[in-house]
Amino acid sequence: MIKQITSLTNQTVKDIRALHMRKEREATGRFLSEGLKIIIDALDQGITPLILVYGVHSDPHPLQKRAIEETLKAGGEVLEVTREILEKISRKDNPQMVVAVFAQRVATLKDIDPDSNDVWVALEQVRDPGNLGTIIRTADAAGIGGVILIGDCVDPFSVETVRATMGSVFALPIVKCTREEFLADRGRWTGSVVGTLLTARHDHRSAPYRRPTLIVMGTEQSGLTPDIAATCDTNVKIPMRGRADSLNLSVATGIMIYAACGL
Repeated sequence: MIKQITSLTNQTVKDIRALHMRKEREATGRFLSEGLKIIIDALDQGITPLILVYGVHSDPHPLQKRAIEETLKAGGEVLEVTREILEKISRKDNPQMVVAVFAQRVATLKDIDPDSNDVWVALEQVRDPGNLGTIIRTADAAGIGGVILIGDCVDPFSVETVRATMGSVFALPIVKCTREEFLADRGRWTGSVVGTLLTARHDHRSAPYRRPTLIVMGTEQSGLTPDIAATCDTNVKIPMRGRADSLNLSVATGIMIYAACGL
């Protein structure tokens, strides 16, 4: 049954708005996703919203009808709301006309099998949501195994990160671990563990990408921490021919992923 809501004080509306805060996402295990495309991407992979919200004046797009039907069939809530409520939920004056709440899917290192894919990527202390979202999208495009987040990273389920993934947040495992957990799990990676360092001597194209390959990337500001760099089989750098002495993290990670995949 579709519920019609017109009040900004409705408790469900308040709960959805609160998902802009990391502490609320972590407490509830839920996250907010904006736009029909991302919602359809989730449905295509068998993942249905817990709550689907659409604007009362939005066009009855066939895909929106599908989203409503599948959400109801799976036992989720469907809310028809005013534009004012959508603006408050999205924190935008020109909001998407369909938004949804999903359950977070977070894996641990023990949940994944390194041998199930030829290439994986690990990110240490990535802090920018746009970078992380773009890396997840690139990882999905290249068909690699998953993305491992080491240490204090930006939330992969923030609205900004999810938006940058363009739906790829639903496509592959996202693993969270501490630095200590990553180092303790190192023995399971029997292929190549390849890190990137500006001080490395070897070109990224010459790295021994033995399967399964784990690409390890650090922050743009400080790179990999010494402990993580030391546990890599090989550290490499991406050549710079111009004046710039570094690359955006998502660009550099994309180059490394495609090099490791041989694409």
